[in-house]
Amino acid sequence: MEERIKREEVEYLSKLARIELTEEEKKKFEKELEKILDYIGKLNEIPTEGIEPTYHVLPITNIFREDIPSKSTPKEEMLANAPDQDGNFFKVPRII
Repeated sequence: MEERIKREEVEYLSKLARIELTEEEKKKFEKELEKILDYIGKLNEIPTEGIEPTYHVLPITNIFREDIPSKSTPKEEMLANAPDQDGNFFKVPRII
């Protein structure tokens, strides 16, 4: 197996990912990235001529309905199910 991933490339990738790596981790990722590239190389050897690309495993069709205007649910009815409200608004816990 010829070496294709260099230490500088691992350092560059870790910088892009904003991950600080120890020297031991850099060695580990050099080997792991090598294995990933080897696997991708094997996948590239598979003959795929004449095979249509698969964009989705299931056939997808858009189902559009007529856009018919209708009345909205009254706000009183909508707010009736709210565990807490403030005037005409739903009151929810503050999330920071």
